[in-house]
Amino acid sequence: MSGTWGPRPVVVGVDPDPAKRNALTWAADEAALRNLPLTLVHAQGVPTGGYTSGEVLPSWERWNAALHVEGERLLEQAVAYVGSRQPRVVVTTQLMEGHPAWAVREMAPGAAMVVLGSWRLGVVRELFTSASVALPVIAHAPCPVVVVPEPEEPEVPDERSPYLVVGVDGHPRSAAAVDLAFQEAALHGAALRALYVWHPPLPGVLDEEAAERECRRLLSESVAGHRAAYPEVDLTQEVVRGHPVGALAQASDRACALVVGTRGQGGFSGLLLGSVSQGVLHHARCPVITVPPSGTAAA
Repeated sequence: MSGTWGPRPVVVGVDPDPAKRNALTWAADEAALRNLPLTLVHAQGVPTGGYTSGEVLPSWERWNAALHVEGERLLEQAVAYVGSRQPRVVVTTQLMEGHPAWAVREMAPGAAMVVLGSWRLGVVRELFTSASVALPVIAHAPCPVVVVPEPEEPEVPDERSPYLVVGVDGHPRSAAAVDLAFQEAALHGAALRALYVWHPPLPGVLDEEAAERECRRLLSESVAGHRAAYPEVDLTQEVVRGHPVGALAQASDRACALVVGTRGQGGFSGLLLGSVSQGVLHHARCPVITVPPSGTAAA
C-alpha cells in the first residue's frame, strides 16, 4: 500500500538516550527489508535523564531553544547510525513539540508501522519508553505498532533457527495479526508458531476435549488461507491452556517477535488494551507487534 506521495514510511520514536538503539535498529532493518523509507521522530517535552546538555534554563524561551538544539543533535546522531547500518534506506526526521504519545499518534495515520522502544514500561522519566506512550499509540494507531525492548543485560547470541509467535483467538478481527505474522516470517526467513490460548472450562460444566477440539478448529481456520500464499514459512500450530499473558510471554522466549491483534471482542484482541496489553508488553521477551483489525503494514 502506498500513500499519495509515495510509500508509507516506517516511523520510529528516537529516545533521548543515544545508548538505547534497539528500536532504531529494528526499524531500520524493517525499512530495509520492506524497501520503505524511515522517519525518525523526536518530541521536545519535559527534560529527562537522557538529555546531557546541562541544567534546564529558567526562561521558557531559552529552555525551549536548548531542547530544540538537543533534539536536533539526537536526530543527527540517529540518522548517522541508520546510515551506517542500512545505507540504502531513505531517512527523514521530524522534531516535534509536545508529549511523545501525541507526536507519534500524529505520524501514525501516514505510517506503514510505528516502532517504539521499551525497557521498563511505566518508568515515566523515559519519553519514548513508558506505557504512557505505548498504550495510547496502540489504542489509536491505524497501523501496526512495534514495541522493542531494551535488554537489561547483554543478549546471548541464539544459534537456533529464528521464529515468530502469533496469538490467535479465532475472532475475524485477529485476521490482520495473522496476515502480518506470515508477512514478517517470510521477510525474516523465520518459522511461525500460531498459538491459541484457552482457559479450561470448570469440571462437569463442559466437555474439555470437545472445547479443545473447537479451539484447534478455530486455529486451523485462522491460518488456513496462508499456507499457499507463504509456502516458504514453516508453520506450527499449538493450542495451550493458561492465561494469555503467561502463555504468550513464555512462547516469546527467543522469538524474533510476538504478534497480537487489538480492538476485538473476546480472546487476546478484546483484552489487549487492558490488563493483557500491559502484561504482554511488560513480560514479553521479544519485540511485540500489535496489529489493529485493518492494520497490515505496507509491503
